[in-house]
Amino acid sequence: MLATNQSTIAPITAVDAAVICVEDIHKYYELGETRVHALRGVSVAVHGGEFVALMGASGSGKSTFMNILGCLDRPGSGRYLLEGVDVSQHDKRALALIRNQKIGFVFQGFNLLARTTALENVELPTLYSKVSNEERHTRASEALAMVGLADRAEHFPSQMSGGQQQRVAVARALVNRPSILLADEPTGNLDSRTSVEIMEVFQDLNDKGLTVVMVTHEHDIAEFAKRVLVFRDGKIRKDEPVRNRPRASEVLKTLPTLED
Repeated sequence: MLATNQSTIAPITAVDAAVICVEDIHKYYELGETRVHALRGVSVAVHGGEFVALMGASGSGKSTFMNILGCLDRPGSGRYLLEGVDVSQHDKRALALIRNQKIGFVFQGFNLLARTTALENVELPTLYSKVSNEERHTRASEALAMVGLADRAEHFPSQMSGGQQQRVAVARALVNRPSILLADEPTGNLDSRTSVEIMEVFQDLNDKGLTVVMVTHEHDIAEFAKRVLVFRDGKIRKDEPVRNRPRASEVLKTLPTLED
């Protein structure tokens, strides 16, 4: 999804295709004697090549929605079509396979192995795929190059800044060549300038065709997306395009370089 040649991630075939289609999804949680209605009939489509930000207060339903998109949870009712396939009732094993093949995850915490190099960290998801050692190494090297860290492949997390560690985490999410990148508060542990640097990476990947869905509580970070969905009380209350969307590369020119 991120390049135009066969050696890297293949481009999307139809930008207008609905990669994600959620139809009247409800989700309930049982908390003791209390039944929580976390999602209340959510319907939305995300098309190939979109960059969508999810916003909302704690308890609004956005995290539950993100878990369903990432096949980490299943809806109580309704349908979730991922690239046209209804995955709503898939079992755990089938969902795990989909997560490995179709979805890349980036989290607030970098979740890197401390005694493992950047290249080895990026290679980890391929261990569950049927690829050769040579292909594994090639894919990881390409993914690091995509996020501007080709020269840090042999560095350990302790030798990298927070922003560089998050870039490694993004590369790890890309190594299996997913259809969708899901990012949960990817700038939550980063300073302002580094946050914009990560948004520059996301915008560049999105420009190359990758579909990105990102949870954030920061309005200035959401502005780097193309579309914003606002959740409240288990429903999508706003679904609006971002107007006058800033380019992270241009914003970076106006920000001071942080001193160590």
